[in-house]
Amino acid sequence: MRRFGLIVVFSALLGGCSTSQRTPVSSPLVKRDFEQRIDRLLAKMTLEEKIGQLNQFSDRADTGPGNNRGDYRKLVAAGRMGSILNATSPARTNELQKIAVEQSRLGIPILFGLDVIHGYFTTFPIPLALSCSWNPDLIEQTAAVAAREARADGIRWTFSPMVDIARDPRWGRIAEGAGEDPFLGAAIGRAYIRGYHGESLSDANSIASCAKHYVGYGAAEGGRDYNSTEISERTLREVYLPPFKAAVEEGTPTLMSAFSTINGVPASANAHTLNDILRDEWGFGGFVVSDWTSIKETIPHGTALEGVTAARRAFLAGVDMDMEAELYLNHLADEVSAGRVKVAAIDEAVRRVLRVKFATGLFENPYTPMRDAIPPIAPADFELARTAAEQSFVLLKNEGSVLPLRNELKSIALIGPLADASEQMLGTWAARGDKKHVVTLQTSLSDFAAQKKIELVVAKGCEIESFDESAIAAAVEAARGAEVVILAVGESRGMSGEAASRTKLDLPGVQPKLVEAIAATGKPVVLVVFSGRPLVLTPYVDRAAAVVQAWHPGLAAGPALVRVLSGEADFTGRLTTTFPRSLGQIPLYYNNLNTGRPLVDGVDLSRAPHKPRGGFTSRYLDEFNAPLFPFGFGLSYTQF
Repeated sequence: MRRFGLIVVFSALLGGCSTSQRTPVSSPLVKRDFEQRIDRLLAKMTLEEKIGQLNQFSDRADTGPGNNRGDYRKLVAAGRMGSILNATSPARTNELQKIAVEQSRLGIPILFGLDVIHGYFTTFPIPLALSCSWNPDLIEQTAAVAAREARADGIRWTFSPMVDIARDPRWGRIAEGAGEDPFLGAAIGRAYIRGYHGESLSDANSIASCAKHYVGYGAAEGGRDYNSTEISERTLREVYLPPFKAAVEEGTPTLMSAFSTINGVPASANAHTLNDILRDEWGFGGFVVSDWTSIKETIPHGTALEGVTAARRAFLAGVDMDMEAELYLNHLADEVSAGRVKVAAIDEAVRRVLRVKFATGLFENPYTPMRDAIPPIAPADFELARTAAEQSFVLLKNEGSVLPLRNELKSIALIGPLADASEQMLGTWAARGDKKHVVTLQTSLSDFAAQKKIELVVAKGCEIESFDESAIAAAVEAARGAEVVILAVGESRGMSGEAASRTKLDLPGVQPKLVEAIAATGKPVVLVVFSGRPLVLTPYVDRAAAVVQAWHPGLAAGPALVRVLSGEADFTGRLTTTFPRSLGQIPLYYNNLNTGRPLVDGVDLSRAPHKPRGGFTSRYLDEFNAPLFPFGFGLSYTQF
């Protein structure tokens, strides 16, 4: 067995990322022909029509605080809606687009957006899992499939990639990013953008990207979503800004401002990050959209007393489009009349929005071809999902070479609440992914066992979050009768993602008791952990012969897992975020600053200290400094 060192892993990444330095194919957002057409359009627009381009509303009432705007058709026909999110069918997008193009005075089309995060119909592993592949080319391919499928539903814009650096696994949105390293996060962010954009933003299979959440959202105090952040200028520029700068260099036409504050200033009203850095330093020519009602949320942040002030401050700070809050719609015209906002500033924001609409080909091709039914998952796309899942799995332990499963095995017990949980495999933000397309571990292992003439006994043991222990006894009996136990445990898909922060990173419900009971049988246990974040696996690692971090791997979960468990494919995944030994170590990450009193000669978090209780050094009295599994860790079947 071997563990990949960081040097080897980074060398591999550098070799696989050479394409990320190419000139962005979508870099000329500002084209002369676009600018001339925009000039002519701006000259015809009323102030109300201009402000209309700066508003985005949801087409679903169940996605947040809800909307009270009544019939969208009136706003669209009046030219007072620039973008709509959450409209997800050709019929619906064409219905609204027809009104915009054929009934509004100037015929400016609507830009339809959606959170297409790790697939659209074809659900790939969650982004944190995909990052463990260290394979930007693979990630680019998954993004291209997502773009093609989303574009066929009328979507022209995705709120992805999320390039927030995350060092705290309590934060549920760690699932949506690439982990804790800025260099890797930048390379992976570039890959998503290349995949979404294709050769041109106007291509029939392309969608526009949106790098989010600008900036520092992943540094939320206590790992609690939407919480405040304190980030020094040095840390901001060395850790949190580089992936966004890479996204701008790669040609992303939009960014999304974050919910959180940075040093007391809301990210959605922060002139330093939005104007000084993004536009003046980096020369960004696209537009910034707020996160869902984040402009209105500057009021509870304490930097605005009412909506009109919130709207003015966010707009002047550099947020071009208001998502869902209605503040630009209701207040910007009055602010112009009062002289507090200049028409020239409105024109510049509208120009940025129109640039993206022209670049995506909306004016030439505003409609989406209709279809009779949702198409099935293409075989090639399923195979790509399987490959992506295989490369995302991380082998954390393999004692006694219990894996790969031996050919001479006669019986296997498959136990655990995640063994046949098709919906949970989809993970957070699965867009239009459907559990009916998921092939579970139980399904694939049953096929494998039948082929190999292995007896397979299945017992659930417990539910994911339940504290009912009544089914554990039957699971124990199943384990006793088998040569090897595969134990599938972890989080439900709703336990990670937005607004899914946790103070405990243990297995939920009665799962810890299930693991203990199965381990007590003395049978070799292969622990397969499904989750959207690093969990504290310390109590379970010593109870299992092998441990596999499977994340939420998407619709090809079963075939991918069986291939690696059987040895048909090797484990190639390497961690992109640190796994702590205990909750009290958090935040814990590999690229920490040095201390003047290191525990050993230099700071080495990759191994346990020699004297955990000795000396006046930077240490814990009750725990090692070292993580359970460090950034870059991952085993394989190779032995040398």
